[in-house]
Amino acid sequence: MNQTLRLVEALIARPSVTPDDGGCQVLIAERLKALGFACETMLFGPEDGHVTNLWACHRGQRPGPTVVLAGHTDVVPTGPLEQWRSDPFVPSHRDGKLFGRGAADMKTSVAAMVVAAEELVQSRPDHAGTVAVLFTSDEEGPSVDGTVRVVQALHARGVRLDCCIVGEPTSVERLGDTIKNGRRGSLSGRLTVKGVQGHVAYPQLARNPIHQLAPALAGLVAIEWDAGNAFFPATTFQISNVHAGTGVGNVIPGTAVVDFNFRFSTESTPEGLKQRLVHVLQTHGLEYDLAWVLGGEPFLTTPGSLSEALTAAIRSETGVSPTLSTTGGTSDGRFIARVCPQVVEFGPVNASIHKIDEHVAVNDIEPLKNIYRRTLEALLK
Repeated sequence: MNQTLRLVEALIARPSVTPDDGGCQVLIAERLKALGFACETMLFGPEDGHVTNLWACHRGQRPGPTVVLAGHTDVVPTGPLEQWRSDPFVPSHRDGKLFGRGAADMKTSVAAMVVAAEELVQSRPDHAGTVAVLFTSDEEGPSVDGTVRVVQALHARGVRLDCCIVGEPTSVERLGDTIKNGRRGSLSGRLTVKGVQGHVAYPQLARNPIHQLAPALAGLVAIEWDAGNAFFPATTFQISNVHAGTGVGNVIPGTAVVDFNFRFSTESTPEGLKQRLVHVLQTHGLEYDLAWVLGGEPFLTTPGSLSEALTAAIRSETGVSPTLSTTGGTSDGRFIARVCPQVVEFGPVNASIHKIDEHVAVNDIEPLKNIYRRTLEALLK
C-alpha cells in the first residue's frame, strides 16, 4: 500500500465534522516536522469551539517563490448513517473506490499534498524557494476563523505568498479535466416586504405584500446583470426561499420574506448589484427591509507560471489536457487570492462530494499526489 493511500485512510478514520479537526492536523504536523518543516498551529475563535489551522513551511537553500498547498481537514455532516453502505468514518474499499466522509472533499487532496511536499523535500533538499501547507478546520462551516484568519496573520508578519494550489475536488469526469483558475463572488440577501395583515374577504382593509412583491420579483428575474467575460459566465440571480402567510387560507399576510443570491463575475461589483436591486424595489413602491451578506468577492488568476506548471504536470501524469474554469461555488481560494497573485484549485473528481457514500477512485490517488509533486518541482527547481 502506498504512502498516500495510507494517509488518506488515516485521515478519513478521524471524524472531523466542521469545525472539529479530529486530530488530522496533529498527524500531519508530526510527519512534516520529522522532515524539517516549521509547523505552527493557529487557533482562532471561542475557546470552547475553536478552529484549528496548520501553517507549515520548508525553506530551500536558494531564492525562489513561496508555493502553498492549501486545503481543509473538516468535513460536512454524514447525513443519515443508515443510508451509508459502510461507516462513513471507517475507510472502506469497494469496486476500486475508497469510501468515507471526506474521501473526495477533501482528505484525498490533503494527503496527496502532504506526501508530495514530503517527496519534494526528500528528493530535492536543495530546492529553491519555500514549500508550505495551509490547512484549516473551518472551510465547510462559516469560514470566519480559518483560512481567512491565517492569511491575515501571515500578511501582518510580511510573509509573501507567490503561488497557491487549493485542493478542492475540481475534476468533473476524470482526474485532470478541470482546473479552477477563479471563482465567482457570492452575495446573498433577505428581503422583507411589509404589508398590512387582514381578512381575505376584505382586501380593501389590508395590503397584500405577496401581490406587491410578485411584479418586482418578475422584474429582477428578467434582468441581465452582466454578460460575463472570457473567464466568467454571466452573473446570476436566484431566489432560494419565499416565506409568507399564517398557515391558514383566510388571512392576508402582513409580511413576505424572500431569500436570494447573486453569483457574480468580475464584470459586476457588490455595490453595483445592490444599487440595481434597490432601484427595482423602489420603482415598484415597496415598503421593505433588506439585509445583505457578502460571502466572497470573485477572484481570477489569468494563465501564468502556476497554471502552466500544473497543466504540464496533469498532462505528464494522466495524458489529459485540463480546461480552465471558474464555475461552481466559493472556496477558501477567495481569501488567499487577497495576498497571493496566483491561486488555482485542483483535485479529484467531485461527483460524490457531500453525498451519502462519498468516494474517490483508488487509482486516482497516487496520480494526484504525483501531479502536486511535479508542479512543486517545476516551480521550485
